[in-house]
Amino acid sequence: MPAPSTRTITVLLNRNVESLGIVGDVVKVKPGYARNFLLPLGVAEAPTEERIEALKAARAEAHAELETIRGDRKAIINALGELTATLTRSCNDRGVLYGSVTQRDISDALVALGHGVDERAVRLANPIRRVGDYPVTIQFDKDLRAEIHIIVEADRSLDEESEEMEFDNEGELVEPSRRRKPEAEEGGSEESSEETSENTDAETETAKA
Repeated sequence: MPAPSTRTITVLLNRNVESLGIVGDVVKVKPGYARNFLLPLGVAEAPTEERIEALKAARAEAHAELETIRGDRKAIINALGELTATLTRSCNDRGVLYGSVTQRDISDALVALGHGVDERAVRLANPIRRVGDYPVTIQFDKDLRAEIHIIVEADRSLDEESEEMEFDNEGELVEPSRRRKPEAEEGGSEESSEETSENTDAETETAKA
């Protein structure tokens, strides 16, 4: 089996491309990426000395904007520290949410607290589906990250209701009717025993007569 091609081509970026570079950068990319996306959309072109020179001013401006954005993000990370945010959700009697808490939910909660965190910066492997305390990483760049705590709590008290509930060995809720059934059966058994005893006494009296 032939080894995959590692050949690249060099292009000049006409605008900022996330995870690739900013306007005026000369970068190397795979031919297919350049042919199918960068070149047809005018995002990049073949580099020439004239075009590189023409984009110098735009590149300097883009650098300044990135520095401003990085400064804002650094301030957000410092402010987050070990912040704890609480989200209230509806759930069943065992704390399983009706729905889930997603990256967007966490982002919205942080924005409401005054921290401009885009949902893409919320590193959440899987949506949260139960009440509890969860560590969540907020990361903008490799060196700009913070860990916060998200507390998901029920919109009602589960402790009071759980006192009146009974679960079987498999964690299933035992219905009240099922819990009362053995008592009824025991009562019926006692009544049956009393009736049997009375019948026996009656038969003994008849035999004596």
